[in-house]
Amino acid sequence: MKILMTGATGFVGTVLGKKLLDAGHELHILSRNKESVPDIYKTSAVSVFEWSDTSTLPPAESISGINGVINLMGENIAAKRWSDDQKTKLTTSRVDATLNLTRLINELRPTPLDFFVSASAVGFYPVNTEAVLTEDSKAGNNFLAKLCIGWEAAAHSIQKANRVVIIRTAVVLEKSGGALKKMLPPFQMGVGGPIGDGNHMMSWIHLDDLVNLYFKAATDNAFNGVYNATAPHPVSNFDFTKELGEALHRPTLIPVPTLALKIAFGEMSSVILDSQKVVSKRLPETPFEFQYETIKSALNKIFEDKK
Repeated sequence: MKILMTGATGFVGTVLGKKLLDAGHELHILSRNKESVPDIYKTSAVSVFEWSDTSTLPPAESISGINGVINLMGENIAAKRWSDDQKTKLTTSRVDATLNLTRLINELRPTPLDFFVSASAVGFYPVNTEAVLTEDSKAGNNFLAKLCIGWEAAAHSIQKANRVVIIRTAVVLEKSGGALKKMLPPFQMGVGGPIGDGNHMMSWIHLDDLVNLYFKAATDNAFNGVYNATAPHPVSNFDFTKELGEALHRPTLIPVPTLALKIAFGEMSSVILDSQKVVSKRLPETPFEFQYETIKSALNKIFEDKK
């Protein structure tokens, strides 16, 4: 197929893009800066289109001849403190940009796309509840929840697509990027530890599983609607810390005060401190299978070179 990707140069996008190319698909990539596109995309199977101002419509030629869209774009949630300006960037880079992409397709596409697969996050759901949250659970009411609601509504504004798939992603684990890369330094130095009492729950997914899920969502007609991209077994911060220490062969004895994180990161500390137990009710009904169902198997794979 010929697939249009946004966010193709990011943490998840580069791995997914390579997987799609290795499977023989062609890519149209929308990028804010063509010069920043990785070498893996310097092939005749890839066409790169610059979209430097996402408050405008993307280049019309980017949707020419495509079979579907994988929409991963968005400012990094954990890049910096959530000032009012940063919140605006987080919103416009997801909601407004997605609306401009769907508008272009709705206006110019003569026939429906086979699929429109769009990112979201488990931030959609309430936090600090004992309930196990599934795709049927109601939305939360904090900043992240409102951001996800708007993001998903923008994706659903697509009128010319046979399937619309929303992937609500949990914490993505891989040492090369994301949350784990930020967590590693103190643990590698042997001064890592649980946050507060360590009781808050974390929903997570290994990067390989997430990439495989996006691949299946695009290429398998069985996928339609919303899916939680979360491993089947959420884990407490205490157990995550213990397993990370074991995988690294480092002690995890020094607790991190929650107040210190709140002072350091402000409202953005909620990404680290809020508790959520999210699983997928719908993925077991599909052909998708997790490679890494437990935190031990995921971390052992990530740090297998330490053994």
